[in-house]
Amino acid sequence: LTPTVDILAAQKETFLSGATENGVDPRTAEEIFDLMAYFAGYGFNKSHSAAYALLAYQTAYLKAHYPVQFMASLLSSVVANSDKVTGYIEECRRLGIEVLPPDVNESQVSFTPLAGRIRFGLAAVKNVGLGAIESIINARREGPFRSLEDFCERVDLRAVNRRVLESLIAGGAFDSLGWKRAQLFLMLDAALEQGQKVQEDRKRGQLSLFDMGGSGGWEETAQALVPPDVPEYPLPKLLAMEKETLGFYITAHPVADYEWQLELLG
Repeated sequence: LTPTVDILAAQKETFLSGATENGVDPRTAEEIFDLMAYFAGYGFNKSHSAAYALLAYQTAYLKAHYPVQFMASLLSSVVANSDKVTGYIEECRRLGIEVLPPDVNESQVSFTPLAGRIRFGLAAVKNVGLGAIESIINARREGPFRSLEDFCERVDLRAVNRRVLESLIAGGAFDSLGWKRAQLFLMLDAALEQGQKVQEDRKRGQLSLFDMGGSGGWEETAQALVPPDVPEYPLPKLLAMEKETLGFYITAHPVADYEWQLELLG
């Protein structure tokens, strides 16, 4: 029982005796009290109702006039609950708001508005902690990441470990760099090895031949890895990877090709 119900139950005898004194049939009085007790299980007093009404008006106004910003904030508020995230992304689709997959060059910690769309937040990617996210955001202040090996050379690989990289690749966070996820997974070991070597050399104070030339910066240290010539994973595998790392499908849906049949069935 809620506190309100407990308080009301303690007044039952007082109410019934008072009703009897006022000529109310005891059976009728009992029914009236039971109705009040039932209402006490969910009813609000006026001050409580007014507060909820105000919040409902404010949120409805924001959703109507600033839908992208509102939905981005709403998604960020439930980032740890994949069921709610899934439901709110469906609401975004209903509103015509595109939710973009995570991206190492654009995503922030939370979901963020971006030119009328919403960019997926890195905090919602499985196995990607705040330490890794801070390292990624700090590293890209020097400029956008240009390749997987460039990424591995510039981020703190103690925070952005192999498990983090696998989740980012599987979730599509490197897609904008122009390589297939199948290629990225095959290149991951070489990129990590190169990134660790470059970072160890920097700690020891070694200079590359390009650094000795004068300009000396991270831009000259990256060595281009040649992506293997392999086909991309089949769409069902890509979607399964998204489901595993993001909690739902974002670039497509397994039953999308059958949507017209489902609509015919009602």
